[in-house]
Amino acid sequence: MHTKSHTKTVVVLGGSYGGSRAAQILAEGLPQGWRVVLVDRNSHLNHVYNFSRYAVLAGHEHKAFIPYNNLPSSSLPDIPSSSSHVRVQATITSIDKHCITLSPNLPDHEQQQSSLDFNYAIYALGSHLPSPIDLWSHKRECGVKPSLEPPGLGISTYGGTKSEGISSLRERQKRVEAATSVLVVGGGALGIQFASDIAAVYPQKRVTLLHSRHRLLPKFDDTMHEEALQGLQELNVRVVLGERLDFESLRHISATKGSSEPRIVRTLSGQEISADLLLLCTGQIPNTGLLRDMDPRTIVQETGLASVLRTMQLHVPPPTPEPHDFEADTDDDPPHETLYPNIFVVGDAADAFDAIKAGHTAYYQAEVAARNILRLIYRDEKFGIAVENGLDSELEEYAPGPPAIKVTLGLTKLVYEVDGVVGTKDDGVEDLNAAVMWAACGMRDVSEEDMFA
Repeated sequence: MHTKSHTKTVVVLGGSYGGSRAAQILAEGLPQGWRVVLVDRNSHLNHVYNFSRYAVLAGHEHKAFIPYNNLPSSSLPDIPSSSSHVRVQATITSIDKHCITLSPNLPDHEQQQSSLDFNYAIYALGSHLPSPIDLWSHKRECGVKPSLEPPGLGISTYGGTKSEGISSLRERQKRVEAATSVLVVGGGALGIQFASDIAAVYPQKRVTLLHSRHRLLPKFDDTMHEEALQGLQELNVRVVLGERLDFESLRHISATKGSSEPRIVRTLSGQEISADLLLLCTGQIPNTGLLRDMDPRTIVQETGLASVLRTMQLHVPPPTPEPHDFEADTDDDPPHETLYPNIFVVGDAADAFDAIKAGHTAYYQAEVAARNILRLIYRDEKFGIAVENGLDSELEEYAPGPPAIKVTLGLTKLVYEVDGVVGTKDDGVEDLNAAVMWAACGMRDVSEEDMFA
């Protein structure tokens, strides 16, 4: 393994909950002669868990964009020659076994791409967020416009800066404020939080939550559904379960957008729902296109997720045997070998043994991946300190913990499930305790003024 520069390199692709944690562990543990390069297309860590609240309630939107204070920033041309840990704001356009290609966040073709060789990589690019909180949605084409904006209001383009992110959330606030009736589609955490926040901030609006299943939060305990449903009903949110949106009705609305008549969408069964604003909160798409381009065998066809070993290393699974191939061989032990021992995948992009897709999941998977990279480096370079730091052992294996979640039901109430225990609290605050996340990113005792940085 080698890089074009004299310094050996671990790249972390994506600086959200998993990637930022991986970069921190690597920066603290890499031996001399090694560096970590964190690449993210955003200038700040985007605290996306607060996006739905800040897209409804004004005054806190700047708190969702947290500076990367742990790593100094670098310009794209300076990375190959830098020998220190750095962060760069750029878009990753390709990955190979030992090289990535980067492009600045500028209009197409304004600046040439740069390549960077690496020894190890952690792929933490997560998933494409649902449209109502996806600041980058203008970069992708969708067959049906995923939201209905009131006339004269649109979402400006976003290039990854804090000021653009603040403007984008403020424009979303205006959309919600201007709508008379809102339809939220999707009964997961995001849909529930959007619907309950809108109903709490604007009790005069007609808010409907449409969910294709017969219970909310289907991956969690039944009590979570019951508490969430009760909380929504207390806020006068109309909840429609077991119904799917008819997307053909959206196309009809698009054709008559200038009409002063109330906008009506339908479910597949023909039920009509008034909606000036539609928020599609129907799940996320794994951001694994770069890995698919590198080696399509690494991607699980049914889900779009990247196949990984328990060590979080990228894996090419064996072909599924034909029925007649099943013989006496009953060895069900998971594989331990991979064609990509130097590439690790964590978070929403990984097919990680039924782990739920969540920020805390990415955080713990990133810890496993980062520690395993340190083990490999210390082992290969035979550093004596490896024994001292416990890095001489076999690679660590990831095992998912029990499902855990916290879902707000309006501005103060929330329901949670932790370690199989479901409960409610009514001590929430408007900004969702943003300072806690800032502290986790190294900025303790941060003031309201500091959060504009």
